[in-house]
Amino acid sequence: MGQPSSEASNAIIYTTLGIFLIMGTGVAWTMRNQTKGDFLAGNRTQTAIPLALNFIASALGSGILFTYPEIATLAGLQGVLVYALASALPLFVFALLGPIIRRKCPEGFVLTEWTRQRYGTIAALYLSFVTLVTLFLYMVAELSGIGQVVEVLTGLNGLPVIIVECVITTIYTSLGGFRISFITDNIQGAMVIGLIVVAAIAIGVETKIDTSLIEPSGLLKDSLLGWQLLYILPVAILTNDFFLSSFWLRTFASKTDRDLWIGITLAALFILVIITMIGCTGLIAAWSGVWPGSDPENPLPGSVAFFGLLENLPAWVVGFVLVMSVTLSTAAFDSLQSAMVSSASNDLFRNKLGVWWIRVAVVLVIIPIVVLAIKAPSILQIYLISDLVSAATIPVLIVGLSDRCYWWRGFEVVVGGLGGIFTVFIFGAIYYDDAYKGAQLILLEEGIYQEGWAAFGAFVAAPVGGLLWGFGALALRLAVQWVQAKRKGVRFDALDRPVVVEGDSEGVQYVVGGDLETILSTGQESGAGKTPGKFF
Repeated sequence: MGQPSSEASNAIIYTTLGIFLIMGTGVAWTMRNQTKGDFLAGNRTQTAIPLALNFIASALGSGILFTYPEIATLAGLQGVLVYALASALPLFVFALLGPIIRRKCPEGFVLTEWTRQRYGTIAALYLSFVTLVTLFLYMVAELSGIGQVVEVLTGLNGLPVIIVECVITTIYTSLGGFRISFITDNIQGAMVIGLIVVAAIAIGVETKIDTSLIEPSGLLKDSLLGWQLLYILPVAILTNDFFLSSFWLRTFASKTDRDLWIGITLAALFILVIITMIGCTGLIAAWSGVWPGSDPENPLPGSVAFFGLLENLPAWVVGFVLVMSVTLSTAAFDSLQSAMVSSASNDLFRNKLGVWWIRVAVVLVIIPIVVLAIKAPSILQIYLISDLVSAATIPVLIVGLSDRCYWWRGFEVVVGGLGGIFTVFIFGAIYYDDAYKGAQLILLEEGIYQEGWAAFGAFVAAPVGGLLWGFGALALRLAVQWVQAKRKGVRFDALDRPVVVEGDSEGVQYVVGGDLETILSTGQESGAGKTPGKFF
C-alpha cells in the first residue's frame, strides 16, 4: 500500500478532526442561548437539499468500507445490488409514514412520542428501550469501524483517534444539540460525495483488472445466499431504520411534506450509487487478483478487500480515503449522539431536564461506548444484534398506524415484539435440534452469511411470530375484558371506536367518532370512548 508516513497520517487525521471541531464549536457558540426545544429538535425548519445531505451523512459511516465489499466477495454482484437497494430504498418509509405520524402527533419529533400517544406509557418505554439500545450499538459500531480503518490504512493505533473523535463531537453536540448536528452533516455530506468521487476515479484509473479471472470467480452468477439476502436485508434494514431516531429527527425537521419527499429521493439516489460503487470494490479486488491473495494458507478476508485495492495505489489516494473515512465517521457519530440525547430526554424524562443536565448526559454516555468499541470484534455482528429485535417489534407496532385498527393496543405490541424473539429461539431449537444453538441464533453469532437456512428462517420467524403472538395477545385481552364485562354486568366495549374530545381556540368541544350523546349527557367519555394511548 502506498501508505502515508505516520507523521503524514496523524496530520491528515487530526487536521480533519480539528476542522470539524472549529466548525462545530464555532456554529454551536452562536446557538448557545437557544431554547431547550431547539436544542432537542428542529421541527418544520429544513428544506429539501439540507435534508438530503443530512440523510446521506446519517446513513453512511466508516463501516461501509468493510461491510459492502465483503458482501461482494461472498454473494457477488447479486449481493452488492441487493445490499445497495436494501440500504437506500427503506428511506422512503420516512417519506411515506413521516407525514402520517406528524399529523397524528404534530408536537413530536421521535417515533416513541407517537407510540406513547397511541399505545400508552408501557409500550412507549419498551420502544424507547430498544431504540436507545440500537443507537448505543450503532455508536459502538461506528467507533469500532473508524478505529479499524485507521489501523488498516496507517498502521497507527486506532484508540487515540476514537477518543479524539468522541471529544470533538461531544463538545459541539453538547453545545448545539440537534441543530449543530444538522448543520455539520450538511457540510460533511457534501464532502463525502466529493471525496468518494475522487477515490473512485483514482481506483478506476490505477487498478488493472485481469479479465481471465472474471468468469472463474463466479461473482457474476446468482447464488443461494444472494436470493436469501433478497429477503433478509430489506427486512433487517427497513425495520431497524425505525429504531434510528436520527432519521426521525430529520423527518420531523422537514419544512413541508414535499421537502421531505424530495430530500429523501435525492438521498436514496446518492446512497444507492455510493454503496454500489463501494461494494463493487470487492468485485474489483477479486478480478485484479488482490482478493483472496496469492497465499492460500493465509487468504485476505473479504471485509478488507477495499483496503487491499489500496496496496498498489499512490499515497495521496490513501490520504483521500483517510479523510473520507474520518468525515463519514464523524458525521454518522454526531447524528447518533444527538439522536440518543433527544430520545432519552423525550422518552425517559419527558423533556423536563434542563439543557445542562442533557449536556452532561452527552458526555457520560460516551464512556461505555468507547470501552465497548475497543473490544468489538465485528462491525456487522454489532448491527445484527438489534436487527431481529426490530424485525419482531416493528410489524406489530405499525398496525396501529391504520385508523381501522383502533382496537390494537400496547399490550399486543409488547407481547408481539417479545414473542417474535421467542419464536426465533423456537425455530432455532427445532432447526438445530439444540436449545443452546437456538438461543445463539437470536444473536446471529454466525452472521447472516452462514450456509443453510438458519439466518433466513430467523428473519421469517421474527416478524411472522411477532404478528402471531400479537394477535394471540389481542384474543386473550378481549376474552379477559369480555369476561370482566359479564361479571360486572356492563356492556362489552373493548371493540368500540375510541372517542377523541378536542377543543378549539374558543374552548368549544367537538367529538370525532364515538358516542356523542353519552358524552354530552354525562359530561365525560363513556366506555365507548376510550381515549387513544391505552396499554390494555
